Amino acid sequence: MTFTRRHFLATGAFAGAALPGLSLAQVKAPEFKLKLGNDLPVTHSVNVRLKEAIAAISTETGGRVAIELFPNNQLGGDADMMSQIRSGALELATFPGTVMSTLVPVTSITGVGFAFSGYDKVWAAMDGAVGNHIRAAIEKINVVPFATVWDNGFRQITTSTKPINTPDDLKNFKIRVPVVPLWVQMFKTLGAAPVSLPLAEAYQALQTKVADGQENPLALIESAKFFEVQKFCSLTNHSWDGFWFLAGGKAWKSLPGDMQQVITKHMNGAARKQRDDIARANVDLQKLLEGKGLVFNTVDNTAFRRVLSSGGFYSQAKEKFGAEPWGLLQQYAGEIA
Repeated sequence: MTFTRRHFLATGAFAGAALPGLSLAQVKAPEFKLKLGNDLPVTHSVNVRLKEAIAAISTETGGRVAIELFPNNQLGGDADMMSQIRSGALELATFPGTVMSTLVPVTSITGVGFAFSGYDKVWAAMDGAVGNHIRAAIEKINVVPFATVWDNGFRQITTSTKPINTPDDLKNFKIRVPVVPLWVQMFKTLGAAPVSLPLAEAYQALQTKVADGQENPLALIESAKFFEVQKFCSLTNHSWDGFWFLAGGKAWKSLPGDMQQVITKHMNGAARKQRDDIARANVDLQKLLEGKGLVFNTVDNTAFRRVLSSGGFYSQAKEKFGAEPWGLLQQYAGEIA
């Protein structure tokens, strides 16, 4: 018997049949559709690893869970997305701890100027008592923080006018910083004139000279293409920050336990891979950015710490965060003063 296209259409021969290589479960409409938003460029390592995790979650759940990624502020800026995840309009998101501090102040404690000297201390703190303390604080706003923190990286200063070698080079310098009170105060104490803007507005601010410089980890300097509007990169390592992977409390509770376990496993696993990505990339990123025209200089941070100390930045931070979290931070970072 010869089968024609008309025969297949008439008899519904394809009805209920799986496509080659797909099970019936995989072609069913997903039971749980979740949106995931962040402010990072699509090429950033966080989004690369998130895409992998999303695919793995879909496969392991047989298509029951479908997560759609919205990078690069497609759902609005950080403040918008934080409001959405609390209201239930957004189910999943990644936010830097410092940006979250407008809602949960203690999340920015890891960004205190020159607190961490290296990644060994960062991950000991975040996988230990400091991370546990911050997670407990986040949970109080009905948001579920995942156990493994992603790496935003140590932050460096780029400028269009001059390299930054000493605190004097920052006097009255217009530097774009995130909408993070801790960092606004830090750069004010260092004598700069911080311009507080969301990441989505940073490139244009540099291009139009609203700001003459900015500060970010090398990975973001590269993926956001700041090298197109900046000439110098000063390796200050002035702060470290991480990304928290969050689920809205209502949305998370609506998922069956087995689905929660699959999502948790793959997202935490992706975070660990992304940490390794940044560790490997940091060496290569400097060479890459030099090839794109950025001129690098290494900075002795001793004088910067001295200015922050004498200007009351550390004493004010300790008072703001409280003795308990400050003490936990110093267990890993050492004496901060």
